[in-house]
Amino acid sequence: MKINIGRMLSLLAGDPQADRAVPPTGFTARLTVFTSGAMAFLAVFALALSLATGRLAERWASELAQTSTLRISAPEDQLDAQTKAALRVLEQTPGVAEARELSDDEQRALLEPWFGPDIPVESLPIPRLIEIVETSDGMDATGLRARLQAEVPGAILDDHTRWREPLVAAASRLRLLGMVAIVLILAAMGAMITLAAQAALSANAQVVRVMRLVGARDAYIAGAFVRRFTLRALSGATGGTLLGVLAVTLLPSSDVAAGFLTGLGFQGTGWLWPLVIPPLAAIIAFGATRNAALRNLRNQS
Repeated sequence: MKINIGRMLSLLAGDPQADRAVPPTGFTARLTVFTSGAMAFLAVFALALSLATGRLAERWASELAQTSTLRISAPEDQLDAQTKAALRVLEQTPGVAEARELSDDEQRALLEPWFGPDIPVESLPIPRLIEIVETSDGMDATGLRARLQAEVPGAILDDHTRWREPLVAAASRLRLLGMVAIVLILAAMGAMITLAAQAALSANAQVVRVMRLVGARDAYIAGAFVRRFTLRALSGATGGTLLGVLAVTLLPSSDVAAGFLTGLGFQGTGWLWPLVIPPLAAIIAFGATRNAALRNLRNQS
């Protein structure tokens, strides 16, 4: 559907005589404004969810792909020797930028959520952990496993692939669901505006017949409904978008607490995306009302 500048200016300017066919207030007016506002409000949150999960998937894919963990399980009298041997192997491995053994305090912090803050890590038979940071080129995990198996039999390499890929896939699917939610919200908006336009046309059938008697064409009459309902949808969607953006800004930031939901929001140029919602709602209202009006007028002929 093409909308040229002249048609848009005519849409905004209006025609007082044709506007008489559309009630300025009433049930259809309130329904259109409320529906547009509510759907725009929900669209802001669906958009924020989609953008947040997109950032999450990218962060997991980039950060976790460059880190690995080496776990050393061996008898206590061999643990130190195997740890030193593993560090020596990692120092000689291409693609390894840094490898370091986690301290007792760091291991205690990892176990604290499950066992509490006072767990005696130094007296427990827990494996030694070595954190590996890869270079941008990455390392040959298969070759490293083969060498570790020969030189450090108690070492087990975890490159996070087993659980990283499902997490990234889940975040990507959640982003897709957010986009699907936006499409469904806009479709529901169009359906509700179509029903409101049809109700307004049916309620003003007598006025439409009079306008036809004096020579008004269906396109002229439909234009009045299109103009009025488009402006109602634009105003309602603008208000709903502003409320949605305000609600998003009130969500806790990712700096306040850890967790995914605390990062739900817009960042950087992402704050510009909600500006698309009001004009998009107006375009949907224009198309829905125009089709409904012309179809209804043809049925009344």
